[in-house]
Amino acid sequence: MDKLQSIDDIFHPRSIALVGTSPDPNNWAGQMIPEALLEFKYDGNLYFVSRKSSEMWGFKTYSRIKDIPASIDYVICSIAARHTPKLMEDCASKGVKAVHLFTSGFSETCKEEGIRLEERITRIARNNGIRIIGPNCPGVYCPESRLTFSPILPKEGGTVACLSQSGGHCIRFLRLGTSRGLRYSKAVSYGNGSDLSVTDFLEYLAHDPLTKVIALYIEGVRDGRRFLDVLKSTSKIKPVIVHKGGHTKAGTRAAASHTGSLTGEDRIWDALFKQTSAIRVHSIDELVDTVLSFVLMAPPKGNNAAVVGYGGGISVQAADECESAGLSVPLLPPEIRDQLESFTPDANNSIRNPVDTQWLVWETSKFVDTVRIVTEWEGIDFLIMPLAIDMFPIEREHQLLDQMIDSVIAAKNVCSKPIAVVLHEGTSPEILGKTLLLQERLSSLGLPVYPTLGRAARAISRFIHHF
Repeated sequence: MDKLQSIDDIFHPRSIALVGTSPDPNNWAGQMIPEALLEFKYDGNLYFVSRKSSEMWGFKTYSRIKDIPASIDYVICSIAARHTPKLMEDCASKGVKAVHLFTSGFSETCKEEGIRLEERITRIARNNGIRIIGPNCPGVYCPESRLTFSPILPKEGGTVACLSQSGGHCIRFLRLGTSRGLRYSKAVSYGNGSDLSVTDFLEYLAHDPLTKVIALYIEGVRDGRRFLDVLKSTSKIKPVIVHKGGHTKAGTRAAASHTGSLTGEDRIWDALFKQTSAIRVHSIDELVDTVLSFVLMAPPKGNNAAVVGYGGGISVQAADECESAGLSVPLLPPEIRDQLESFTPDANNSIRNPVDTQWLVWETSKFVDTVRIVTEWEGIDFLIMPLAIDMFPIEREHQLLDQMIDSVIAAKNVCSKPIAVVLHEGTSPEILGKTLLLQERLSSLGLPVYPTLGRAARAISRFIHHF
């Protein structure tokens, strides 16, 4: 079978057998995936395999894969590692196409027994035309087919794909991105990658029509030359943003014990990334920030930023952060400053760029006029709007934050340039919760929202310099 077609079949299984799941509420690992599939209303056929219970979640259970009276496309395995060779043999006799091994205890242990066990199950799979996802991973998420490993991920699809060697980083990326407006075409946490590797999935995503931007978290690869070739060709087609974990000696050691990866020296990875158009970042937060720019910002024509917000210190910081990230904050010309000065008081305001204006907080119509005038100038390519409430009395923070958000939304309608919003976290529990809700409100309108000026500047700079 064609390799890309075999991977596409993984994302669109017509039937799934869950092996080793458990209705025990204390067994988190045995409950997460079946509950996720039921919550997502997976519309294929579900089968449960267990010798501990005759029924699970209202489904009859079977003692063995071979007892299921129907064909099975996809098996999700949560049994102990020592039992997996027999399961793989049963899957082969059943004609199963793919097995996701949620199970751990293989090469990531760095012990000879685990390494040999992984080699054995991989050999069985390859001899029988079975694809393996994992072992040691949550698996596959595809909203289009209602396939998921977590019930709290969005059911609606999008254009971002995520490939992650780490299950925790995969889920964190998806959840952080969801709260900031990202939606996903596909995601795979592939763990040890004993059969299907990041390179295989990346090659598939290069041709996936639903995927427009690809996010990667990798700790190492086994097929360095092929990975380089696929990364180079894929990043010419669509943006690929990569967080390479394990770039220090301690991180390299940790990666080896996490997924059994061969990581290599960081200078080698730097050289690899320089040979491609892939964008390197250094944390999951930066991965989300950068993907957000590609998804929710129109490409600016240049790197000239207008910063329009409220607060002198914030304005100075914004100028520093932008220029440190390779962006420019040009002085507004006299004719633009004259227009702003006609309705902006001298006290507690600045109209040079950054523009420090009280109208963000106190009068929406004048803030809208400020944004319109600034962004109509041809010397500006995009707009950053920082929002902070740290200087205000706590009892008024809710009201003033709502006012600023209303002003930003109104200004969006008159701004002809790409926009980014910096929504600083509050300093009280109540405001922390409110800022999350307001972040979702802004994101739902297609505005990228960043928690700090520095993170916004770095993400936008990567976005601009990619083109």
